[in-house]
Amino acid sequence: MQTSIIGYPRIGDLRELKFASEKYFRREITAAELEKTAKVIRSHNLDLQKKSGLDFIPSNDFSFYDGVLDTAFLLNAVPERYTSLGLSKLDTYFAAARGYQGEKGDVKALAMKKWYNTNYHYMVPELDDSTEIKLVGTKPFELFSEALAGGVKTKPVITGAYTFLKLARYKGKRKAADFAGQTAAAYSDILKKFNELGAEWVQFDEPSLVTDMTAEDIKLFVSIYEKILPGKGAVKVLVQTYFGDVRDCYNELCGLDIDGIGLDFAEGKKTLGLVNKNGFPKGKTLFAGVVNGKNIWRNNYVSTLCTLSELEKHTDDIVINTSCSLLHVPCTLANETKLEERYKKHFAYAEEKLAELAELKKITASQCPAETEEYRRNTALYSEPRTAGNEIVRKKVAALTDKDFVRLPEFAEREKIQKARFNLPLFPTTTIGSFPQTAEIKSARNAHRKGEMSDSDYEFFIEKKTAECIALQEEIGLDVLVHGEFERNDMVEYFGECLDGYLFTEKAWVQSYGTRCVKPPVVWGDISRAKPMTVRWSVYAQSLTDKPMKGMLTGPVTILNWSFPREDISLRECALQIALAIREEVLDLEANGISIIQVDEAALREKLPLRRADWREDYLDWAIPAFRYVHSGVKPETQIHTHMCYSEFADIIRDIDDMDADVITFEASRSDLTILDVLKENNFRTEVGPGVYDIHSPRVPSKEEIKVAIGKMRERIPAEKLWVNPDCGLKTRGNEETVPSLKNLVEAAKEARNENC
Repeated sequence: MQTSIIGYPRIGDLRELKFASEKYFRREITAAELEKTAKVIRSHNLDLQKKSGLDFIPSNDFSFYDGVLDTAFLLNAVPERYTSLGLSKLDTYFAAARGYQGEKGDVKALAMKKWYNTNYHYMVPELDDSTEIKLVGTKPFELFSEALAGGVKTKPVITGAYTFLKLARYKGKRKAADFAGQTAAAYSDILKKFNELGAEWVQFDEPSLVTDMTAEDIKLFVSIYEKILPGKGAVKVLVQTYFGDVRDCYNELCGLDIDGIGLDFAEGKKTLGLVNKNGFPKGKTLFAGVVNGKNIWRNNYVSTLCTLSELEKHTDDIVINTSCSLLHVPCTLANETKLEERYKKHFAYAEEKLAELAELKKITASQCPAETEEYRRNTALYSEPRTAGNEIVRKKVAALTDKDFVRLPEFAEREKIQKARFNLPLFPTTTIGSFPQTAEIKSARNAHRKGEMSDSDYEFFIEKKTAECIALQEEIGLDVLVHGEFERNDMVEYFGECLDGYLFTEKAWVQSYGTRCVKPPVVWGDISRAKPMTVRWSVYAQSLTDKPMKGMLTGPVTILNWSFPREDISLRECALQIALAIREEVLDLEANGISIIQVDEAALREKLPLRRADWREDYLDWAIPAFRYVHSGVKPETQIHTHMCYSEFADIIRDIDDMDADVITFEASRSDLTILDVLKENNFRTEVGPGVYDIHSPRVPSKEEIKVAIGKMRERIPAEKLWVNPDCGLKTRGNEETVPSLKNLVEAAKEARNENC
């Protein structure tokens, strides 16, 4: 059997692309220097894959910001507000990704959303009635030629036509079907160009095929490919799916004149059953996604060989593939110098997954697979005990009953009590939690980590920065304050370091969006709170002001979703273990005088199954209760906030209301506050703070811009239920952007109050 991957991480082993891009944004390096860094990363990745013996090596999986955005630029689907700025091609691209504010104009970035059920974010293509879809870009062809010059004929990877249209946002009367003809023609031109360049395979990524599809959707998908495929010439077309199974369109997919079908056998609940029931078409290659591209545990060769053996009953043309792009795992274990070998040997990052594919190729080629050294090593590894159990925690989870997840009194009564207690003005202003993590703060944290700064000196430094942050907020005039979170490296890793059962990596960076990378901790064993996590800093911060100070926590579902989870227990069990620990922290904060506690569930939507039929049993029936348990024990006068961002919330808005928080802040600015209509239609009872400006862009919003946003909110949300805040934490921004933005926010809220009187 041959081997393949869907895509490879593009950030560089040590985040070289992030640092080079940020230097470019600061005008410290030229576009040519940025491109040089990018080429070094691509060359390194290509060399690794070539040396590993990988048969199908992808190209065009590299991106300066996002692959979907690349496709939009490839297809001329770029709104005129960006192209009319008169910027260079690269700067126009970054304007669409990040927004632009300068001498050429002032534009917001495109909307950003979660990539299916992952923590990666994609830029949402925007199509209006004047958009003409056509092939205008050259990037896939340039990167194919670059690899070819390096001695590798790659498999170019492009977002599929159907998925592109399903992900797009439509700003006029024309919808997906109205763009189908132009889109199909553009993809046909793509294949013609690759024919000219001598490509053998082209991979079209179609993850939208694993979502619920209507009869109209299936018709659209089939019609698009029936128009694309006649022009494929000698190029073989692979339609690659991932993140689930294609139960709605399996037969239609198999019936197309394509040459390869990529199926996910890791997350696809029904994928193997579909093949067993319907067979697999002759003359097509099955790219079998049996190496998990989203988790970092070593592949279980016994299980994988069983799957491959089943598939061999239906086809003898199988390529061993990853389940999805390796974009979602770190680059290499080579840089994990501090992680003990007894842990590290259980992990496989992107580079190690290349080695696993090579081993599986060797094992499947053997007459006696079970006798190969690679197979024996793997089975020995899986026979070792791996997790650290905690019987006390397991018993606590098992003993939970329905009443443990209910907070009393009910919301309406709590709301009255809290209004009287806090006596906040109309449209109270606050922030989501973090303040800018400046170079000075990062330097101090790094020095402390290396032992170059003593504990006492570091603590004094954090106290000083916290005091400065509170003084700044009081000067700006915010109503509910935060302590700034300067002691925290990450909103999940920080909490994981205070929990037993977690492991921490040194260089396991994964791209979240653009230049933003995260380092997910690893759930190794049963979870319990080792020590108070936030009480010391929240109490110190509250002692510096008479205004309410929010205690800032990350919720159990987000902690789990932004970790690499165990595979030997259910996600429900793990989430409830974390909920036990966070509940202890909530009660400690309350006992120490913190009257407003925010428990962020930024990633609540992230792991919602892509199939509606699986929502309740597989996720919502434990995710919502896990959050409710965290706060069900607090007093009625204690106000519980939560925060969510960059997802589609409309279809689970009632479940969000059922979380029974007192205040929920949403990301809303990049989506033009479209969530407001959803809240109104569902009679949302919880007080809300839809974000009035986008913190992921360097733009400074004007007071007038924020007033317009508040005005839209007032039309749909009762004034007494409305909060005013940015759409996310401020850690990635600089003070030079944050301070004027918050001043404008506060002034806009004050003027809105006066106008409401």
